[in-house]
Amino acid sequence: MLSLSMIVRDEAERIEDCLKSVQGFVDEMVVVDTGSNDNTAALAQAMGARVEQIPWPGDFAPARNQALEWVQGDWVLVLDADERLLPEAMAPLRALMAQPDVLVINLLRHERGAVQSPYSNVSRLFRRHPEIRWSRAYHSMIDDSVAALLESEPHWRVADCSEPAIDHDGYRPELLAQGNKPQRLREAMEAELAERPGDPYACAKLGSLEVAEGKLERGVALLKQGLEHCPADAHPERYELLLHLAMAEAQRDPALAERHYREALELPLPPRLSLAAQLNLSALLLQQGRLEEAEALSARASHVAPEVGLGWYNLGLIRRKQGNLAGALEAYREAKRVNPSHAETHQNLAVALLLGGDIEGCRSNFREAIQLLIQQGRNQEAQRLHKQAGELVKLEG
Repeated sequence: MLSLSMIVRDEAERIEDCLKSVQGFVDEMVVVDTGSNDNTAALAQAMGARVEQIPWPGDFAPARNQALEWVQGDWVLVLDADERLLPEAMAPLRALMAQPDVLVINLLRHERGAVQSPYSNVSRLFRRHPEIRWSRAYHSMIDDSVAALLESEPHWRVADCSEPAIDHDGYRPELLAQGNKPQRLREAMEAELAERPGDPYACAKLGSLEVAEGKLERGVALLKQGLEHCPADAHPERYELLLHLAMAEAQRDPALAERHYREALELPLPPRLSLAAQLNLSALLLQQGRLEEAEALSARASHVAPEVGLGWYNLGLIRRKQGNLAGALEAYREAKRVNPSHAETHQNLAVALLLGGDIEGCRSNFREAIQLLIQQGRNQEAQRLHKQAGELVKLEG
C-alpha cells in the first residue's frame, strides 16, 4: 500500500492538479492542513483525500512528522501542492518499490523556470519505518534519520530513479518575487550553521544565496567551508558547493571557475543533476571562443534532457557563433517549443531568421519577445528591444 502525505495551507489554486497527478498510483491521500483561509481542505476532500487539521508548528519538519502519523501505507510519497507526479515515472517507481531491500527512492525533480540547476534530487518516496523522521529547518529532509538507520540496519539501500518523477513549479522568477523565500532561507540556514558549524548543506544553501545577491566574499568563504567539511562520498552536496563556487569565480577568475565546473562534472551523479555545470561551462567556453567543446557540452546536455530549453538555447548561440545558421535555427526552434516563455529565445530566433531572410518570421518573434518581457514585468527591457528591433525590421504591418 502506498500513501500520499502532504502538508498544505491556502493552496486552493494548486491542490487539485497535485492530487490528480497521483490518482491511480497511490492507495490513499492524506492532506494535513495547517490553517488555510481558503477552501483547500474542501477541494482535497472532494478529490478523495483524508484531511486532518493542525495549527502551524512553526517549521516544516514537525508538520511533516505529524503528517506521517496519519498514513497507513507500507510506502509514503511526499509532495507539496506546487508539485506534480509525472506519469512516465510511475512504472519505474513501482519496480523499485517491489525490490525488498530498497528503503528510500531518490526522485529527480524538474525545477520548472529555475535559472540554475533545472533538476534536483529529493528523498520523497520511502518505506514507512518508525525510525524515518523529518529534520532540518526550512528545507526539511529525512536524510539524517536515514543515515542513522542505515548504520543500525545495513541491509537496506537507497535507490535512485533515473526518470524525472516530479514537476515543481515553485522556482519561476515571478513566483519567487511574490514571496519571501530568500529571506526565510537565509534565516533558516543562519540558524542551521549556528547549530552545525560547517554543515555542507547549510553552507551550500547560504553560500549560493550570498553569491546570487552579490556578496561574493562571504559566499565564497561559506562554500569553501562547506567543502572542507563535506564527506568525499556526499556527491550531491559536493556538486552544489563546487557549482556555486564556479559561478562565484566565473567573472573574476574564469580559469578557476572552469576547474570547479570540471571537478563537479567528475562526480558520479545522474546526468540530469549535473546539467547546470555542463551548461555553465559551455557558456564560459563560448565566451572564450572555445566553440568546439562548448558545442559538444551543450549538445550532450540537450541529448540528456531534451525537455530543458536552456540547453537548446545555448546550442543555438554557439552554432550561430560557429556560422552554422541552419543548426542555430533548429536549436532555437526546439528551445522555443520546450520553453515558450523564454523571451531571449524568441529574440535570438528573430535575429537568426533575419539573417536567413525570413522577414515575417523575424518580425513575429521580435513581437513575441517584447510581449513576453512586458508580461514578466521587464518593461525597460521590452522598450529597449522594441527600439533595437525597430531599427532592423518594421514591427508593425
